[in-house]
Amino acid sequence: MDRCVPETPTAPVCATARRAPRPAAVRAALALVVVAAATFTGQAHARASQPFAARAGLDLARSAAMAWAEDAVLIYVENDEPLDARGASTRWGYLFFSASHDESRAYSIENGKIVVAETLALKFEAPPLGADWIDSGAALTVAEEASREFRGKAGGKLSNMVLVRGAFQDDDPDPPAWTFIYSAPHAPSLFVVVDAAAGKVKRTWRG
Repeated sequence: MDRCVPETPTAPVCATARRAPRPAAVRAALALVVVAAATFTGQAHARASQPFAARAGLDLARSAAMAWAEDAVLIYVENDEPLDARGASTRWGYLFFSASHDESRAYSIENGKIVVAETLALKFEAPPLGADWIDSGAALTVAEEASREFRGKAGGKLSNMVLVRGAFQDDDPDPPAWTFIYSAPHAPSLFVVVDAAAGKVKRTWRG
C-alpha cells in the first residue's frame, strides 16, 4: 500500500519507490548521470501506470517545489522509467534549484502523484530552463530521425532523455536542449542533442 505524506495540500508524496531524477552537468554530465543511476535506485512495483509526456507532470512538481522554496527554478528534466515510441514515460523526474536554500530538490511524478521528493546531497546548479522548450514527444521525433542509422545497423535503443541548459553544448550553451542517449549491445552509445527551443539537432556523437 502507498504511504502518502503531504508535500503540499494538493501534492501528496507517496513513499512507494526511491528513485529520483539523475542530475548531469557540462563535461561532468555523463559521469554524474552514471553516478546518480547507482545512487538513486528504484524498486519494481506492480501497479499499472499511465505513460505521459514530460510537460504533463511539470505543474505538480513546480507546485511542490514552490512550497519548498519560493525562488525554486526548474533546471533539469529526465525520464525515470523507460520511454515509449511517443516520448512518454510512466515516471518523469524534475529537478529544481533554490538560491536561497543553496540546494537542489528532486521530484518524481507517476500516476499524477509525487512518488519521490528528495533534497539531493550532490550539489547541482544549472541555469533555469524557462518555459520555451518543446515537449518530449516532439523532441523524440527529431532525435529518432537523427538516430535512424544507428538504431538500424547497431540495434540501438533509446535509454534516456534529459532536458538541461549548458550540458553537452559548449558552442552555444544558452538554449535548453534535450539530450538523447541511445545504447546498443556491441557498439558505443549514440548521443543526440536537440535544441529544445528550435526543435533541431545541434550535434551527435558516439561514446
